[in-house]
Amino acid sequence: MNEYTYPILFGVTIGVLTRLYLLKTDYRQYPTYLHGKIIHIALGFIAAGLGTIAVPAIMEKEFAAITFLALAASQFRDVRNMERNTLNELDQYELVPRGKTYIEGIAIVFEGRNYLVIFASFLSTFAYLVWNIWLGLVGAVISFIVARKLMSGSRLGDIVEVEYVKPHFKGAGLYVDNIYIMNIGLEARREEILRYGMGFILKPKNFNARSTIANLGQRQAILHDISTALGVYRDSGTPALVPLAKRDLDDGRVGIFILPQEKDVEKAKAIIRNVPTLENAIRMPTKSETNQAGKVLR
Repeated sequence: MNEYTYPILFGVTIGVLTRLYLLKTDYRQYPTYLHGKIIHIALGFIAAGLGTIAVPAIMEKEFAAITFLALAASQFRDVRNMERNTLNELDQYELVPRGKTYIEGIAIVFEGRNYLVIFASFLSTFAYLVWNIWLGLVGAVISFIVARKLMSGSRLGDIVEVEYVKPHFKGAGLYVDNIYIMNIGLEARREEILRYGMGFILKPKNFNARSTIANLGQRQAILHDISTALGVYRDSGTPALVPLAKRDLDDGRVGIFILPQEKDVEKAKAIIRNVPTLENAIRMPTKSETNQAGKVLR
């Protein structure tokens, strides 16, 4: 046992605890419990080891050992590919799919959280070796705070207002407020829709939000999350019962039509507000140079 044994054990422990903290199975049931979690805990242990070993390697001037961090980056990119491929395969069997934009967001998150584990292990081990275990614990707390902040992300409720509107028909056309959703020819299907259907209007709070919720991937994520949380009144081969999200071309509002098994308006509104704003869907047209120049001219 040498001088690095306890700092290495300390750093690996902090890294694994960070990964456990970031590993959350919620109503979306991903990663699945239990085997899906084992994979990510094992990868978190490897990431913690890499982040911890880097500090003694630098102190001993074994700079060749740092190249393992570059190797780790390529391996964790494979984690991203693994998650993407797995979820794409599973998505074919969902009654309401996640969509490729949502899947890519999930894959990015799983890759990024391994880098947060490396950061936590590195920082806590560095503080332990340079000062003492107490400052090592301070470094661990700082890394937990950073991980928590980066884990939370933004939610749809930050950029839109959600309003419940009862779906209605004009002839064979289904509408949520004045937004056309689809055409339903069968009378029996119309009765089911009126009995089980719910409609919501998403009102963007600014021009950037209007562009974000226009993204098809963001809209599909809303439909998937609410159908997962409240259930969905449909089966395969019933296209008339598919939840849909359509846009008002005049003002950018989005109409959401769903057929939940649990018809609870307040709960549905809370779920919609809690849908993550997908990184790949975020648009900020007001930040463009042209728009900025327009502001100056006005």
